[in-house]
Amino acid sequence: MDLGLKGKVAFVAAASRGLGRAVAEELAAEGASLVLCARNAETLSLVSKQIAQTSNVSVFPVVADVSNEEDVAAAVKAGIEKFGRIDILVTNAGGPPAGQFETLSREMWEAATRLTLNSVLELTGAVLPGMKKRQWGRILNITSIAVKQPVDNLMLSNSLRAAVTGFARTLANEVATHGITVNNILPGYTRTERVEELAKAASEREGISPAEASAKWEAEIPMRRLGEPREFAALAAFLVSERASYITGTSIAVDGGWIRSLV
Repeated sequence: MDLGLKGKVAFVAAASRGLGRAVAEELAAEGASLVLCARNAETLSLVSKQIAQTSNVSVFPVVADVSNEEDVAAAVKAGIEKFGRIDILVTNAGGPPAGQFETLSREMWEAATRLTLNSVLELTGAVLPGMKKRQWGRILNITSIAVKQPVDNLMLSNSLRAAVTGFARTLANEVATHGITVNNILPGYTRTERVEELAKAASEREGISPAEASAKWEAEIPMRRLGEPREFAALAAFLVSERASYITGTSIAVDGGWIRSLV
């Protein structure tokens, strides 16, 4: 299937590892040029070179912390100066710390809000005028299964990713007539560094090993295994493609059946 991504320019946030990197690799394989941002300059440079060599596309790395609005503005500006436009935005950020309500300080809430919610608002605000001018655009937010079924001990993520979902669903209606789609993709337990961190936190909290923590999650998943980043990235590529032009305002899970709700 030709997804119609050749010649498009995609901005992928937090793209040096995990799901962000997997999405960047999938988009590059479909022929899209990339603007990749992450905080670690060395890792970002290495990943960008690897993707460019493997897929023979133009990859432009920009060091940025998406929780910093000045970094976001500078990164998007640099990407537009490099390629002339940004057609596709994939928002993404490392998850906020685990913890129950009474363990979370005001400072932790503020930092998590900047990382999880404000980063989406700032990135979207930076690319949207150009998309409206060209009457074509794709905005895809990487959120979490927590927005449909809250995960224990993830108060910050459960709360703020739900806010992103509300924003995206409302924005989808506002920009639909401009040929712009806005969707959310919800990763379940996937074999990434983030899940390793959660397994470690669970092991310390429950007095079990990280492997035992992962095994407990696998037992909750109908497929009885963690997802692979490439499985997640396949759906992401479709949702930002030309072929998905009539899909907007949705939140689709890639979770092996973990979510128990009907819709």
